[in-house]
Amino acid sequence: MKFVDQVVVAVEAGTGGDGCISFRREKFIPKGGPNGGNGGNGGSIYLIGKKNLQTLADLEYKCSYKAQRGQHGKGSDKHGKAAEDIFIPVPIGTDVFDIETEDKLGEIISSDEKLMVARGGKGGRGNAEFVSSTNRAPRVREEGGKGQKRRLKLILRLIADIGLVGLPNSGKSTLLSKITSAHPKIADYPFTTLSPNLGVYKHDLQIFTVADMPGIIEGASEGKGLGLIFLRHIERTKIVVYIIDISQKNPLEDLETIRNEIRNYNPDILQKDQIVVFNKIDLVKKLKKLKTDLPTFYISALSGHGVDEVLSYLQLFNE
Repeated sequence: MKFVDQVVVAVEAGTGGDGCISFRREKFIPKGGPNGGNGGNGGSIYLIGKKNLQTLADLEYKCSYKAQRGQHGKGSDKHGKAAEDIFIPVPIGTDVFDIETEDKLGEIISSDEKLMVARGGKGGRGNAEFVSSTNRAPRVREEGGKGQKRRLKLILRLIADIGLVGLPNSGKSTLLSKITSAHPKIADYPFTTLSPNLGVYKHDLQIFTVADMPGIIEGASEGKGLGLIFLRHIERTKIVVYIIDISQKNPLEDLETIRNEIRNYNPDILQKDQIVVFNKIDLVKKLKKLKTDLPTFYISALSGHGVDEVLSYLQLFNE
């Protein structure tokens, strides 16, 4: 299934059922009191988080949801049945916005978490509800309330413990395949990773998720390349791991390019725990250690050299 991280969805909750005007009429009770029942509530619409989902692709194909109206009230004090609610499954990490007002309605950040996005209309009252000391036989009732109607924008920001970030073709996908159960597409050309890949690392009782983000280029914070896709998904990771190709001409400049783009997009990301991993040491004739202000490692993701040292360090953050 293709990766989709932004969709527009139309939702319309159900209208409430109408209240009923009715009077008790029996053989020996010709002037019985009012007994019109209330209408049932209309169905509401919820989003619900599902941990097995990693994309909003399903909502591209079904982008409109409408709940049923509640049943009308009936005589003999019979209330209308409420309509069933609708639950729309979405990935964990989904932000929800009302397109008309631009308000953020909420976010789904845990499995089975529910967020109401359209409230069903309340059922109208039947005439039995309007009896008073001055009106013993009311001939009034209420119509059911209208259900909420909205157009929503859903934006997915993946939740992962560790985010692998770097320039295109820096070896992120190769490293992900080495340390997790993921099998990302790997090739020697830019932008092989067109969407985030998620993997799960398991060792003894320790489990954490790793996300390989699309490659970033200069100007990504302005939307160039795959930048906004990349930058959005790194916001919820706990640890940022910079993967830098040490065989390139200026690896330290490459590191600074990435950090500048992150800073321009959201400087708060740079407050997270960060490490630098210089990759592809197998392509360097003479390894020269480079100075950074972050914990630094040297590896060959292809051969696996140095990967265990990086993993041991990352495990400290996920104990």
